[in-house]
Amino acid sequence: MPITKSELTVRLSETQHLPKAKAEQVVNVMFEAMSGALERGERIEIRGFGSFEVRSYKPYEGRNPRTGETVHVKAKRLPFFKVGKELRELINSSTAPLEGADPDDPDDHDDAEADPPGDDDASDD
Repeated sequence: MPITKSELTVRLSETQHLPKAKAEQVVNVMFEAMSGALERGERIEIRGFGSFEVRSYKPYEGRNPRTGETVHVKAKRLPFFKVGKELRELINSSTAPLEGADPDDPDDHDDAEADPPGDDDASDD
């Protein structure tokens, strides 16, 4: 279940004993400050959590997946999030089930990197 902006407001209100209107103001100020910084092309770093930055992409020729027709894709700037080391370690040590993983499938495990795909022992004589 995703955490929404209103859920953040409720949690802030409850944990900090703030009126909901004040908690909503705090959440809005945070998001407005972050959006404004990204809009100006500034980088946002939150130690232990991660960083946000804007990446620029050049125009290119793409394809419409339905028709196969060539489509011109304009240059664009998009926000990019890079997870911080502490958050990555916290998530990887979590016991929460992996989305899409089948707990009964022995091949659906975390050490898939130990046996990379296409690294068969069979030779191609």
